[in-house]
Amino acid sequence: MTRPLIGVTRAAGQLSQARRLFEAAGADVLDLPALEIGPPDSWGPLDDALAEWDQFHWILFSSANGVEAVEARLARQGRSLSRRPRGLRLAAVGRRTAEVLEAQGAAADFVPADFVADSLIDTFPVSGFGLRMLLPRVQSGGRTLLAEAFGEAGARVVEVAAYESRCPRAWPEATVTVLREGALAAITFSSGKTVRHSVALLQQHFGEHWREPLRDTALVSIGPQTSRTCRELLGEPDAEADPHDLNGLLAACRRATPHRDWGSAAGGGG
Repeated sequence: MTRPLIGVTRAAGQLSQARRLFEAAGADVLDLPALEIGPPDSWGPLDDALAEWDQFHWILFSSANGVEAVEARLARQGRSLSRRPRGLRLAAVGRRTAEVLEAQGAAADFVPADFVADSLIDTFPVSGFGLRMLLPRVQSGGRTLLAEAFGEAGARVVEVAAYESRCPRAWPEATVTVLREGALAAITFSSGKTVRHSVALLQQHFGEHWREPLRDTALVSIGPQTSRTCRELLGEPDAEADPHDLNGLLAACRRATPHRDWGSAAGGGG
């Protein structure tokens, strides 16, 4: 039997980890670039915050992109997260975010067990009252839940744009050809933006018939917020990852495609 073909919506240039995982599990992967990561409109707010980072108690990272953007900005000034002020602690939402911090030599002081922002709030190791917290985030479309919740708990949260995730101008022609054939067993979404941008690109390439390429394709979401956007634009997801990371996404794809031949490979999270 043919290996299942899984469409993975990721940031352009960030597919390799997902590809290795899915291919080892017995699937083929179609790259569906749905995000282009770039700088915010202005570096001013982030630079201003980092100039006084010794005045913060915590930096809350909600994505790996935020970690990489902050580290790159610090490097321009001869500084790094690994040499942060003694009293500054780091929190990371998600396994990938924590891994990127560790790779920078700046292991997170706190990572919520469920890898979602809500868990960070519920299980944060100290009271928020009186804390000053820095939250580097995507310029547009990011959730303000963390800032609002910690603000209500008495913390002063400074949110700054560290990067922007924009919609690619188009998909590669080879990708469009595969989509036109309707061969995808499943398509995975790693954020609400990947859903929105994928719908925009489907409409761009297929016009009024944009739903046709996904007619027989299972919709797989990485978590509750992504599922909400999926319901809004595409319909009920066939499966949701648990845990909310790549391994969970792989396991959800296998649940959503029970009649596909994934072969005998164990993969990760099957």
